[in-house]
Amino acid sequence: MDLGIAGRRAAVGAASTGLGYGAAEALVAEGVRVAICSRDEARIREAAERLGNGVVPIVADLSNTDGATGFVRDAERALGGVDILVANAGGPPPGSVDSTDLDAYRAALELSMLSTVALCRQAVPAMRERGWGRVVAITSSGVRQPIRFLAGSSAARAAVTSYLKILATEAAPDGVTVNSVQPGLHATDRIRALGNLEQAARSVPAGFVGDAGDFGKVVAFLCSEPARFITGTGVLVDGGACVGLL
Repeated sequence: MDLGIAGRRAAVGAASTGLGYGAAEALVAEGVRVAICSRDEARIREAAERLGNGVVPIVADLSNTDGATGFVRDAERALGGVDILVANAGGPPPGSVDSTDLDAYRAALELSMLSTVALCRQAVPAMRERGWGRVVAITSSGVRQPIRFLAGSSAARAAVTSYLKILATEAAPDGVTVNSVQPGLHATDRIRALGNLEQAARSVPAGFVGDAGDFGKVVAFLCSEPARFITGTGVLVDGGACVGLL
């Protein structure tokens, strides 16, 4: 299938590894011009070299709104504009409701909610003026089925999901779609740090944890021309782990 986005310009957050890297890789394969970011200069340069095709490495800290805004501005300068925004940032640390204090919730909101708002506020107005744009936020299956040991993450990502729904409604008449992709367990450094992948796979009905490359292709499809009628929704990519009807 031709996704119809060759030559478009994308900014992909937190893309040195994991799901962000998978999204960048899938967009590059579709002929998209891509800028990626990380806080670590060496890691983001190495990721850009692996991706090839003129991918632009940018050093940016998405744990604060100034860093998020600066990333989009740098990507716009490097690419001549941004048509596609993949909003992604590292996840807040684990913790239960009892062990997560107010400061930890504030940090989670800054990282997982306010950074996405800042990215969108910088990127979306120009998309609306041009009459075409795609925003895909990488959130978590925790927005559908909260994860007990990720209280801060589940709460902050539920908040950003509400923001994205409102933005989708406002931007739709101008040709801009806004969606989220909600990953379950994938073979990323973060999931490896939280536990054993083989053990984790036993909790997934599909019998295995997800692959970042496959996940990236889902993101790329939501950025495509055939997906132009999909907006304001969240797509679960979790191997059937969430059991709710909605």
